[in-house]
Amino acid sequence: MNFTNLPPELIEAILVLCDPIVVSKVAQTCTTLRSLIYFSPDSMLWRELYLTQDLDDPRICVSHNGILKPTPIDWKKELKKVVRARTVVDDTSLGCLRRGELEDILQTLLGLTTCVRPWTTDEIFDLEELSKNLVWVAAKLRKGFLDRLVERSSDSGTDSHAQPKLTFAERQLAARLHTYFGLTKSDSMHRNIVKARAYVYLLRNYRPESDYGPYHPNGTVNWEHIRAVHHVVSTHVTDLDETTEFVYRIYLMSLPFTQVVAPHGFDFAKEEDWAGVTGLWSVSFCFCDHRELLQFNESSSTTIDATLFEAPDFREVFRSLNVNLVVARTEKDPDHPTRPIIYFYGQMVDPSTPTMTGKIQMTPDNQVRWHFVSGEQGNAIWSSEGIQIGGLHSAYGILGSWTTIFHDAEDPVGPFWMRKHNHTHGDNPSP
Repeated sequence: MNFTNLPPELIEAILVLCDPIVVSKVAQTCTTLRSLIYFSPDSMLWRELYLTQDLDDPRICVSHNGILKPTPIDWKKELKKVVRARTVVDDTSLGCLRRGELEDILQTLLGLTTCVRPWTTDEIFDLEELSKNLVWVAAKLRKGFLDRLVERSSDSGTDSHAQPKLTFAERQLAARLHTYFGLTKSDSMHRNIVKARAYVYLLRNYRPESDYGPYHPNGTVNWEHIRAVHHVVSTHVTDLDETTEFVYRIYLMSLPFTQVVAPHGFDFAKEEDWAGVTGLWSVSFCFCDHRELLQFNESSSTTIDATLFEAPDFREVFRSLNVNLVVARTEKDPDHPTRPIIYFYGQMVDPSTPTMTGKIQMTPDNQVRWHFVSGEQGNAIWSSEGIQIGGLHSAYGILGSWTTIFHDAEDPVGPFWMRKHNHTHGDNPSP
């Protein structure tokens, strides 16, 4: 019997067992199969093909800011995007990447990363709760895709056949994906650690138009800044050794811990504390000697001179404090009606006595922004600006930068990382 003479339902049942690329090749064999695959009156074939992939069911997925994925789902469109992204990421030469396509590929990978099935318990080691999307993306990216993007961009100036350098949008998307993913092989190289420190400690990266934080003048997140913060903090949280074989590190600042947390029946839109503020937190921060900070910035007034950070005797201090946070009040945000502005108060845990006050609100690009000031006996000295990485209530926490409230020209600056204790299973989650 000819294959095309089989009942359509049986043909579809057979095709569902195939990889989507094989299905597309089958569609090229004759008009009958092409019509069945691409022009069927229902989306059952494409829905079943999608659901056989090692991915979350998008019908139960929630975005990073706690919103269900819109329905109805265009199963064919979504699957074709995923398969194309898979093809590009698996190509070690990036030779199959078409000009102008990279932004779409990055958007697809970020879509899988930021819209996932929610984690429904406080048990961080329950693998049954882990998003399939995050496992799939981590498995793909660990092969070096993010590092190849950097290499391609830096090499394009000397290779007439190379892809052009990354656009602003591509750089921001790649930096965001990199921050979510965690550390790549090249991140362990000393020269790249130096580069990250040079970005974080360059005073001209902190300006009034960016609220002295990791933002663009329009209020959106500067993901290249956030990625540099992640890199610097990570040097104190996990071992980075460029002489050893690269193994993808799974730690609190990596992809598995970006998953949005929402217990069954939890509705972010109905919760006053939608950001999960209330509770015990750890705040970790880095700084270098103030004289060295000024020396670096003086020598980098025109072009960046990062030799200071290359010196064997360079020292960067990493400290952690615990703070109890509570919601003080909320205020309507007309731009985000279901996410009111949260004002909070914090008291540092003994032996430290400083206090903290701040607010949380959505940015124009729908990221969760944390701003707070802290100091001794109610006298604010330090000002911090940060972004929630991953979904609401994620174990990953907040990354950002700190400086003083005075914002004088030679004030100190540095990176910080906040994370909540109930995600770390211990009284002291500090590394």
